Amino acid sequence: MDRPFTSAIWKEPVAGPVRAGALGLAGDAVANRRVHGGPDQAVLMYDGGHYPLWAREWGGISPGPGAFGENLTVTGLSEADVCIGDLLEIGDATFQVTQPRQPCATLARRHRIPDLIAVVQRNGRSGWYLRVTRQGEVEAGQPIRLVERPHAEWTVQRAAQAMLRRKEEPDEARALGRCPALSRGWRDRLGKL
Repeated sequence: MDRPFTSAIWKEPVAGPVRAGALGLAGDAVANRRVHGGPDQAVLMYDGGHYPLWAREWGGISPGPGAFGENLTVTGLSEADVCIGDLLEIGDATFQVTQPRQPCATLARRHRIPDLIAVVQRNGRSGWYLRVTRQGEVEAGQPIRLVERPHAEWTVQRAAQAMLRRKEEPDEARALGRCPALSRGWRDRLGKL
């Protein structure tokens, strides 16, 4: 956990408008393009309501916005109520929810908690990826408007569990794999079941 590594997981709040393009937010970076980034993982959104829970669980250590590598820290949305395929309008940009975030070793290394991947899988506080369907500018404090919800049955929480339990519950995983709004990477993985 202590050896040096390269990552773009450290994020800081930004003042003023930021351009949302097809591959993410202007000024952002992706260090490991083999498993992160691309049109289906252009932006990572995370529920800021999780941070007080982490602070309690971590003995008062209070992570702040961006601590989970997210590009957009939001309130009022969570894995339990955001759905795959949701179209969300922020500023003059529109985003579509593509998949839950699967926590990786970089997150554990960033926080120096070896079992953090397992903890996030258990508690479901993972965040979710977005594709940019209409490019534009976004800014902190802007409202988020749900434009469309074509797959209300596939909450981020349910989709994460379907992927996690794909070997134990292959029918559920195959059903998720048929969701057209799901990221191509997840559809390909689930299509091999």
